[in-house]
Amino acid sequence: MLLEFTVGNFLSFRDKNTLSLSATAIKEYVDTNIISTQRYQLLKSSVIYGANSSGKSNLIKAMSTMRKLVLQSFKQASTEELNITPFLLNTENEENPSFFEVLFLLDEVRYRYGFEVDNTSFKSEWLFESKKQLEKPLFVRENDGIEVMKTFSEGKDLEEKTRDNALFLTVVDQFNGKKAKAIMNWFNNFVTVSGLSHEHYTGITFNLLDNEETKPAMQSFYNNADLGFDTVKLNKKEFDVARLPKDMPESIMQEISTKLQGQTMVDAITVHKKYDSKNKVVGTVEFDMDSQESAGTNKVFNLSGPIFDVLHDGGVLVVDELDASLHPLLTLAITKLFNSQEHNQKNAQLIFATHDTNLLTYGNYRRDQIYFVEKDKYGASDLYSLVEYKEEGAVKAIRKDRSFEKDYIQGRYGAIPFIGNLSNIIKEWQEK
Repeated sequence: MLLEFTVGNFLSFRDKNTLSLSATAIKEYVDTNIISTQRYQLLKSSVIYGANSSGKSNLIKAMSTMRKLVLQSFKQASTEELNITPFLLNTENEENPSFFEVLFLLDEVRYRYGFEVDNTSFKSEWLFESKKQLEKPLFVRENDGIEVMKTFSEGKDLEEKTRDNALFLTVVDQFNGKKAKAIMNWFNNFVTVSGLSHEHYTGITFNLLDNEETKPAMQSFYNNADLGFDTVKLNKKEFDVARLPKDMPESIMQEISTKLQGQTMVDAITVHKKYDSKNKVVGTVEFDMDSQESAGTNKVFNLSGPIFDVLHDGGVLVVDELDASLHPLLTLAITKLFNSQEHNQKNAQLIFATHDTNLLTYGNYRRDQIYFVEKDKYGASDLYSLVEYKEEGAVKAIRKDRSFEKDYIQGRYGAIPFIGNLSNIIKEWQEK
């Protein structure tokens, strides 16, 4: 479970900013929105608001980048670059490394892991462990070397096997380090997806629908979401080159055909009721999900895989643009799966960016679950939660009985676009 994620000097985040899923002392929705452990009270979800280009997607990209570096850095060639972009609007920052750090729980043990990295190498790396209150280092890496503590014996004698553009943690994992492997598995369950490019996740959805254990919950969700079909089934058949686009270049078609020859292809088929002139059911009609269902239905179907995968196994799901192409009630239904005792029994966590302000009224979110991202006049993004926000001159925080949606739209909490007088702009354009 995630406690905190911190990023600094990456894309639009100049200074270190932290997204915390540690619950504060407020009393809203304790029964449904809180995960209680022996030592911590954690939030099941967090929603992020902000104007276009405020930095919401950059925050999620930072999470995705950290995950990718952890899971893939060992596979990098020694000369391969790491695709890191620091904050470029300040001369001091552009020469410094980017900062990434997570605090998370594994079997009631808290770990703090992070690193500093530029486009060519890792400048520092650290792993700390806290079994009770005291935090102890397991290893610390600086430019001049890696110090491995006695309590991390699995990392001994592996210091010299670590390339400049590889993480020490991943090296220890490759040599079957027990703690390293558990941490790598945590990152594997720290899933980031895009609500705009959701077509990439159909494979996960197919796998869960093909599993008798997970299929009923997904089918129940489709029915409750009123997507218009009675059931969905998978149509499996061997790859046929005739299914490829006719205008595809022949060389590419041959390459794809060679790779997929003999492979099983899967299509999603939705089943609809068919009625006679008296509106009596006389049979069923099958639709192809991709070509005959709406964009919104396809998105719900595609994202349902990662959603129910995390709900079934536990983990953290991070989604950018969750509300794109979705009716507000569908977005609400998805988020309530996580803020739930019934559906979220494995303590999965959801972090998502959205413009859907209806959730501020109907989502039953605590003030510490609501985050805003806003850019200052120097182009740097700032992240802050509603529970810590205080209006200018105010001593107390925002009250829980405020109309969060109305206040946000009116600009009370910031993080909204400044829109000038559009009528003047149109008038000036027409007069030219």
